[in-house]
Amino acid sequence: MRIAVLGGGPGGLYFAALAKQLDSRHEITVWERNAPDDTFGFGVVFSDETLGGIEHADTEIFEAMRQEFARWDDIDVHYRDTVFTSGGHGFAAMSRKRLLGILQARCASLGITVHYRTEAPDVALLSEEHDLVVAADGVNSTARARYASTFEPRLETRRCKYIWLGTDLVFDAFKFHILDTPAGVMQIHGYPYGRDASTFILEVHDDVWRRAGFSTASGLAPGQSDERSIELIRSLCAEVLEGHQVFANNSRWTSFTAVRCETWHHGNVVLLGDAAHTAHFSIGSGTKLAMEDALALAACLHEQPGVREALTAYESERRPVVASTQRAAQASLEWFENIGQYTEQDPRQFAFNIVTRSRRVTYDNLRMRDPEFVADLDRWFATGLPDVRPPMFQPFRLGGLELANRVIVSPMDMYSARDGVPGDFHLVHLGGKALGGAGLVMTEMVCVSPEGRITPGCTGMYAPSHEDGWRRVVDFVHASTSAKIGLQLGHSGRKGSTRLMWEGIDQPLPEGNWEVCGPSAIPYSAVNQTPRSLSVDELAVIREQFVASARAGARAGFDLLELHCAHGYLLSSFLSPLTNRRTDAYGGSFAARLRYPLEVFDAVREVFPGPITVRISATDWYDGGIDAEDSVEIARAFAEHGAAGIDVSTGQVVSEETPAFGRSYQTPYADRIRNEIGRKYGTAVIAVGAISSYDDVNSIIMAGRADLCALGRTHLHDPQWTLHAAAEQGYAGPGARWPDPYAAGSRPPQGGRAEGPRPRLQLIREGTRKTAHARWRPSYPHPS
Repeated sequence: MRIAVLGGGPGGLYFAALAKQLDSRHEITVWERNAPDDTFGFGVVFSDETLGGIEHADTEIFEAMRQEFARWDDIDVHYRDTVFTSGGHGFAAMSRKRLLGILQARCASLGITVHYRTEAPDVALLSEEHDLVVAADGVNSTARARYASTFEPRLETRRCKYIWLGTDLVFDAFKFHILDTPAGVMQIHGYPYGRDASTFILEVHDDVWRRAGFSTASGLAPGQSDERSIELIRSLCAEVLEGHQVFANNSRWTSFTAVRCETWHHGNVVLLGDAAHTAHFSIGSGTKLAMEDALALAACLHEQPGVREALTAYESERRPVVASTQRAAQASLEWFENIGQYTEQDPRQFAFNIVTRSRRVTYDNLRMRDPEFVADLDRWFATGLPDVRPPMFQPFRLGGLELANRVIVSPMDMYSARDGVPGDFHLVHLGGKALGGAGLVMTEMVCVSPEGRITPGCTGMYAPSHEDGWRRVVDFVHASTSAKIGLQLGHSGRKGSTRLMWEGIDQPLPEGNWEVCGPSAIPYSAVNQTPRSLSVDELAVIREQFVASARAGARAGFDLLELHCAHGYLLSSFLSPLTNRRTDAYGGSFAARLRYPLEVFDAVREVFPGPITVRISATDWYDGGIDAEDSVEIARAFAEHGAAGIDVSTGQVVSEETPAFGRSYQTPYADRIRNEIGRKYGTAVIAVGAISSYDDVNSIIMAGRADLCALGRTHLHDPQWTLHAAAEQGYAGPGARWPDPYAAGSRPPQGGRAEGPRPRLQLIREGTRKTAHARWRPSYPHPS
């Protein structure tokens, strides 16, 4: 094959070297616009997984790299005159200049032509003259721009600026230094990359950058460093640098650009590394991803019968890996963008928070890496308790309600009522979840009127039979479990009169539809009814329906009430500008859109004696709708009106939404509300959404991202999930009480033995030679 490579960085050179070794007949040419010794940046970091792939692919390159590595295990968090160290992480870094030198030498030894100081010919011409064109030409890829209609790139400039520097101070760990300056919080990312130097990155939010008086790079020549800013950095970071030098290398302020593409290949042109995707430097390096891409692309070309098949296989293999990395990187970069919201945390919690910010490192993962670090955190988190226990089993006071632990069974619509009456199914469903150990069990959305139901199978609280049915459930929970039980009240609004979920979610009934209503006459989708725009008098009637249902809930004995202001139902649709186009006092401005939900909240609070929480959609996942900034202000408004807690969900407001699903994907919204609003007002924050493991719950609670975690599908899978989580963590205490009739099941049943003891000595034949293998059974003492 004739192969053209655009870009002589690590990704392009490594691909060229691997492809040439797999078939020496390949004619490979690399174009690089810079000189061979023009290396921008300082150190690059590799994971053990990446290094394992490099070691197996080309031992010569790996051995040359291995001799250059700086290795370390610790992460040091310097914050508020304290230092907390988390160990067991395992990093390897080396000079970017040395890495390029190794790859350049390898390519030269293999006979690969590399044109330095040379712009590549037009990519269309290269595509015609070559069998394959590999575009490894970076964030500003010309190949990607040329075929943008195919690649469909999405470039997003983020809200922090950073500058890449070096220092002759050799850090003994990965260092996070959090600087509290008059301009605001700044952070240093530092790590060693050789025997005599370290990478030193200063990152600041755009607002802080401006207040600090840093300059722009508009007047700098290509390759010129921002010496004015660097001099100011030397002064700001003098205590960190301890008198050591700071080096520059084309060092200037830059904003991280997140790059994502719909596809990575066009004909025989394929994107590699930063040209296809980027990941924030705080979780690794673009060099790592580019070299992984190169390895996968070379392997696919060798394994597949043709270029088309190879490029399809390459993209199929790498996309899931890159997507996972980008999700972690997004969480990490957003954490640093919002670092100011964590500066009131205790230094121990802050250290745990920064180490687990990407959600790849978790509570359990840290406990395995550094048990002393997590044990110290557990002791701190248990202050005031008679025992130390996992965070999820810490008690919590929600308003005036004492919860045994931090786990909530999330509201889940069951669509199993008859005329709104909860029956045996609801008794078994909610009673079983309460027996399973959660601190709080929530009903599904209970509707305040027949017209306020989502489906004919939804429960209600607008008739005496409803109240009687719910009292039966509440009495069982109180008499037979240690759980509390909450009532979620709502009105379906424009999303009502639809089929049961398993018959077609959000689809209108085939017959027997009732009229739906909303703030404005905007249907949920093309197949749904157009709602009647509610008059002011009708709003007053619905408000009183909420009040009557709240009174009934109090009489039924519910411990807590939650007002459903999320997921596009009636109160939610008043909040979103996508669904509320009113021009009266209940529409238009943000404050006007909040007015009706707050009126309902205030009216319900007057009659319900227990704590009241509010579920909100923190984003509509659609341009022009509610976003994270709005959700903070919505939470603030309800907190000021006396909400005991904010239950932070997202979306389901408009059918055109494009949610970014993933593990714990809604937690960042809860995190922000908790740290901006919750602590200030004493309002609890509940995280919900794809939280599926006790490790997730412990991590979220310990980091201070939420006070409580609500899990839905997890409890459908395992109604005793909370008790099982306690057993798996070796916890038995007041935070997870097994009901007396279930106590015998608090340990897994003993498995049967299918065969007798294994022989202690077994002879096996290897060729013509016999060897003996001693196997020491666990029941025998080892003869040490």
